[in-house]
Amino acid sequence: MFPGRKFAAFLFDMDGTVLNSTAAAERVWSDWARRHGLDVAAFLPTMHGRRAIETVSRLRLPGVDPQREADEITRAEVADVDGIHAIEGAAAFLASLSRQRWAIVTSSPRELALRRIEAAGIPLPETIITAEDVLHGKPAPDCFLLAAERLGADPGDCLVFEDAVPGIKAGEAAGAGVVVITATHQHRMETSHPAIFDYSAVRVVTDADGRLGVERMQSAAAS
Repeated sequence: MFPGRKFAAFLFDMDGTVLNSTAAAERVWSDWARRHGLDVAAFLPTMHGRRAIETVSRLRLPGVDPQREADEITRAEVADVDGIHAIEGAAAFLASLSRQRWAIVTSSPRELALRRIEAAGIPLPETIITAEDVLHGKPAPDCFLLAAERLGADPGDCLVFEDAVPGIKAGEAAGAGVVVITATHQHRMETSHPAIFDYSAVRVVTDADGRLGVERMQSAAAS
């Protein structure tokens, strides 16, 4: 997908990118939205890819404490992991990477991230950047910049795997390469970046220096 180019590290968003938590997240957020008199159908598409506190803050609901509401939402999400599963091929793809060469970079709080990773049965990297680790969430690039720093890599030498617009914008702002995962998309997304549905038709390629690339398998390329 990036002919002739290898990267120092891979940075993966979590929800919608390596695991599918859409049903669980939308159950919790739908209940919350109804309690606050919001149009659930109109609201749900706006809550993906951002930290809960930023989603709540953007609504400017009168008399609502965004931090308290975000904490309540997180507790409900931690309690509801029913139906969470790995994106097809993600577990094997991640397992083929050195744990020092990749990170999960999520807008979820750490407790929720660890709960969902466990529920999905995907590998755990040494580096996880969560909502608590940055002052500004996606689409600000802070999370990806911090992940690159902790991995000892230049952000421009990293490849970001994302599914949502805020995360894609954050990856672009960090100067990283971007791949878009479309497995959980309900509508076609127009993007200038390479896109794959899931990880079942791609593999990691590593050069003699340990630098990483992504290669479509021959059958997928032929089709």
